[in-house]
Amino acid sequence: MQKAVGVARQSVTQGLAHLDRSRFLPENRKRLSAPGMRTFLAIADLWRLDEGQRLLVLGSPARSTFHKWAKTAREHGDFTLDVDTLTRISAVLGIHQALGILHGNEREGVTWLQNPHQATVFGGRPPLDLITSGTQDGLMTVRRFLDAARGGLYMEPVDALDRHFQPYRDEDLVLS
Repeated sequence: MQKAVGVARQSVTQGLAHLDRSRFLPENRKRLSAPGMRTFLAIADLWRLDEGQRLLVLGSPARSTFHKWAKTAREHGDFTLDVDTLTRISAVLGIHQALGILHGNEREGVTWLQNPHQATVFGGRPPLDLITSGTQDGLMTVRRFLDAARGGLYMEPVDALDRHFQPYRDEDLVLS
């Protein structure tokens, strides 16, 4: 047991060694903040997010802070977002990119976000509900779902998977 824990700890440590921690430095966050916020605002407009939803996606900053960020970003000014907010914006960008790949046009992608989905992770709710849940986990769940779909995993709701299911018969099984 102790050996297994040691191997797992070594694996995690090696994984962290590959993480470029410089991306979290203030100068890199400052470089990414205004362009990231401008792009977020454009996507939020496309997705027709209201102010409350935008605040939830960004981790619930104060309204005045959000408006200051938006104004400064639109004026191409400098400001520095924290790692959590930049991670949330990155997730939105990834979701938007995946929708563009998976759907023929932006409208279809937005429709997919806004309509109820029967995949287990959505529980019959629209994916946009998870995106605007206020949690980073909600954003990342939708992003991972779409990334998996981009990778070829079946995206149709589970009940559709079983629509043509035929149970195996004894003669279908081959034991060797």
